[in-house]
Amino acid sequence: MKVFKFLSLNLLVLITFLGCSEKIEPIATTNILDTTQVYEEFDVVYGDDENQTFDLYLPANRTLDTKVIILVHGGGWSGGDKTEMDALKTLLIEDFPDVAIANINYRLADSNNKPYPMQTNDISTVVRYLKTNEIKLSISDQLGFIGTSAGGHLSLLWAYSFDTLQKTNMVCSIVGPTNLTDPNYVTAAEESDELATYLNLFGDNLTDEYLQEASPLYQVTANAPATQLFYGGNDPLIPISQGADLNEKLSKLNVTHEYTLYPEAGHGWTGLEFLDTWTKMKAFINTNL
Repeated sequence: MKVFKFLSLNLLVLITFLGCSEKIEPIATTNILDTTQVYEEFDVVYGDDENQTFDLYLPANRTLDTKVIILVHGGGWSGGDKTEMDALKTLLIEDFPDVAIANINYRLADSNNKPYPMQTNDISTVVRYLKTNEIKLSISDQLGFIGTSAGGHLSLLWAYSFDTLQKTNMVCSIVGPTNLTDPNYVTAAEESDELATYLNLFGDNLTDEYLQEASPLYQVTANAPATQLFYGGNDPLIPISQGADLNEKLSKLNVTHEYTLYPEAGHGWTGLEFLDTWTKMKAFINTNL
């Protein structure tokens, strides 16, 4: 799905200035890192595919209690790049100076490679990498996720179905699909060739069992982490039912969650709606991460 562009022009200018204001040294490759210093390492390799890389930000004065937020970009499971989340990463750095951030790429789907389970497997590999290196990096195994569009789907699905150790404290999905069996998708796909192309990546003549396995709505349980959802009422790619149905199920399961629908917004938003999103997201992270 299209990249989620939810930052206003003024914020983008501010972020660009902040991002260029300080040169940060790359992470060393051997010894335990100096915890008094801020570090960034770009394009950390975690697999053989060119897209199996992530950027890692480590705050100064971190400890083994430092929590990690993982950012998952959108792009219809077949496109997009972690750089599209850089502006959000910068906002997080400014407002959450004690949190580490992993901004990930993952293998992209095509006619020969379905999104599921390939892309959730990639998230699992990144999480294992962080766990294996937590002493060197001085971070904890406590996680939060923020995903946009297809990245929202992947974040929800991994947190609900693949986090067997229950280390995820919170997950935020912005316009992320939740139910691949939703009959409203049939109508939406008939009206949008773009959406039909994305959904076809999951294959032809798929069983309900497979689609439910790949749908956060069917994988969520009462043990799910705190969940935050944002959707647009005029989104041409994500029917309103995708957010509303998951919101209803989370309520029935008594899972801590928040659901926001912007009636006039599409597949992304700016201005006052963005400010509302960031205000709510900051409060949610503060409370639940």
